[in-house]
This record gives sequence, structure tokens and C-alpha cells, in this order.
Amino acid sequence: MIQTDLVSKLDFTKNNGLIPVIVQDYKTSAILMQAYANKEAVDLTLKTKKATYWSRSRNEIWVKGETSGNTQKVVSVFADCDFDSLLYVVEQTGPACHTGEYSCFYNNLL
Repeated sequence: MIQTDLVSKLDFTKNNGLIPVIVQDYKTSAILMQAYANKEAVDLTLKTKKATYWSRSRNEIWVKGETSGNTQKVVSVFADCDFDSLLYVVEQTGPACHTGEYSCFYNNLL
């Protein structure tokens, strides 16, 4: 059930109306990617349960997997304590990263 009272608290005033979204695999708990969403993208995600984001490079809404087939079915959505970032917990189909890697976080620095 969508918690509309909590959704209304989301702060889109920072980062040009965008909220960072961390994406986590619900089965493995692995962090898959980080993206951005505007209010419309968040509303679409909550309504359709398809991970929907704002593409900063294309300047448009995009649904993960629309062209690649590597979809993200949203299991749950959490806001952080300041309501200015989100966590999407998803059922990932195929790799999450555009490079073909399972996760975008595969470059181990330490």
C-alpha cells in the first residue's frame, strides 16, 4: 500500500528536482545501481511497480529495461530520514549495469 502521507514528504527541492535512488536486489541484498528520479518518475514507480527514473543525459523519464529487457520489478520503496533520497528494493531480471555487469558497483577501490 502506498503511504501517501510519507510520499508527500519527499524533498524534490535539491539537485534540480531530482532525488538520488539506490537500487538493491531483494534476493541478494546487493547494491545494483544508483540513479535519479523526479516526482513523476517516483509516482510512476509507485503506481506501476516498474523502476522508473529520470535520465539526466537524455532529459527524459525512462523505465529500467524498456530497451534492454533487463527489468526491475519494485518490491518496496524506502525514503531516508530526510526524505531526500530513496531505496528501491527490486527483483532484477538480467544485469543492472549498462556494461553487462550484474551490478554497477564492480570497481573495487579498496
